[in-house]
Amino acid sequence: MSMNMDYWALLPEIVLLAAAVLVLLGGSFLPRARQVITRWFSLGALALSAAAGMAGLEGMPESIFGGSYAVDISTAVVRIAAPLATLIVVLIGRHEFTGSARESETYALLLLATLGTVVIGGTTDLLVLVAGYLLASVPLYALIGLSRSSPAAEATLKTYLIGALFGVLLMAGVTILTGIAGTSSYLDMTEALGNAPVVAVAGGAVAVLIGLTFKAGAVPGHFWIPDASQASGIAVAAFLTTVPKIGALVALARLIAVLPDTVDVPLLVAILAVVSMTVGNLAALAQTNVRRLLGWSTVSQVGYLLMPLAVITTSNGASLALLAYIGLYALTNLTLFAVVACFPRREELDDWAGMARAHPWLTGSLIVAALSLVGTPPTAVFIGKVAVFTVAWDGGMPWLVVVAAANTVLSLAYYLRLIRPAFRTPGISPQHGSRSTPGVALTVSGTAVTLGFLVLAAGAGIWLAFLA
Repeated sequence: MSMNMDYWALLPEIVLLAAAVLVLLGGSFLPRARQVITRWFSLGALALSAAAGMAGLEGMPESIFGGSYAVDISTAVVRIAAPLATLIVVLIGRHEFTGSARESETYALLLLATLGTVVIGGTTDLLVLVAGYLLASVPLYALIGLSRSSPAAEATLKTYLIGALFGVLLMAGVTILTGIAGTSSYLDMTEALGNAPVVAVAGGAVAVLIGLTFKAGAVPGHFWIPDASQASGIAVAAFLTTVPKIGALVALARLIAVLPDTVDVPLLVAILAVVSMTVGNLAALAQTNVRRLLGWSTVSQVGYLLMPLAVITTSNGASLALLAYIGLYALTNLTLFAVVACFPRREELDDWAGMARAHPWLTGSLIVAALSLVGTPPTAVFIGKVAVFTVAWDGGMPWLVVVAAANTVLSLAYYLRLIRPAFRTPGISPQHGSRSTPGVALTVSGTAVTLGFLVLAAGAGIWLAFLA
């Protein structure tokens, strides 16, 4: 097999790596008052990486470096979505990051975690998958602990312990599959695994899949997400509930597609989808903290994102449905967190009283994003849900669609709880005084309103194009 050492094909990844190193070194020499330079440099690097990913398909080989890395439509989506999502995180975290004691380090960590996500999504080799997993995980631990509070320290420790446990499980599965297949390359292992003992293949496959649920945020690797969402900074919470999923879900899709049919992996994925969406929805119903509610919401959303993976081998449109849902979910979830970032001191649902009158445009973005996650037409996630429901039904799992539809109705209850307080009259609290909504930063609020418009425009545009 030709190694095809095409380094230019890795330009998006190279940009992210070089930017992370330069930001880290530059921040070490820049005075505190000029650390903002690293912010603008990071934004430029993220935009450049996404642009390189967008142009990367034309004339590029489909597989490089001995079949260990794919340059296809799935990789392109990860290369575009992950850097752009991180770029939005930097924008909504302007006041959270700017002037902080670890400003340049924060940008470097975000760039490295994004790079790890892209590597996970593009690799077609189990050993590179492990390297990408570590690269995406280690910076995440530091990002969660940057707020330097007691809850953040607890969330960091929990995330680290769960990440280490599931990382060991992932590596154990990689060891088993590589050992029985005689190779770590996806391109060469399918036939070898088909002739291997079923018990060994099942053990290795389950270990790898369950290990990746930590990055995807699915059950059983979900325990860290609500605590980390609540305890970390708002922008970091937006990052950890959005970006890691992009690469992890594509990685799961690639792996499931090459596993032999001697093991019923689709059924396992379908069960994980049902449990994730159900647990996430039921837990979210009881939450009063806004970010914790959104943390459980993202667990439930992963359940829907797993649906096309359950039929990835039986439905031709499953991959495209997954990629579409990933992009539309990322846009919607970041919109909600952008609205939350406008009111960093309003942590409880009741604290949002009076927002509709004081900030109607931000309230509009909140409503659009919340209803989009429910799957209300003509918003963005509605298109994604229609796509994944369709491929799951066509792929022979109508029962999964029925369960997902029931969970969608259930999720409406807590998304409406997120919206309803904004229309209440603000009261007086002994601790907070008047709960009237304060002014917000123009950059962050402008980003939130723009994203809200894009959520609505993306859903309506795709729907109208489909009807035409």
